[in-house]
Amino acid sequence: MDILDEYPYEIRPLTQDEGGGFLITYTDFWGCFSDGETIDKAIINGRDALAATLEVMRAENLPVPAPHSRRSRKTG
Repeated sequence: MDILDEYPYEIRPLTQDEGGGFLITYTDFWGCFSDGETIDKAIINGRDALAATLEVMRAENLPVPAPHSRRSRKTG
């Protein structure tokens, strides 16, 4: 399994004022998010954002959190 698949994410619809589509956020990383016109596109774009985040963290010798290291921020 690809390590990217191990990191939890949340998806929510964006309002029309926010531009529509769907927002994906990775709960183990502050500031790692993306969006897409569909849920599938948001997931694809989110994986790209997560891969870039991991690459930068490793290049800067920053600690990379383990998957599921932070509790999910469920709202509702």
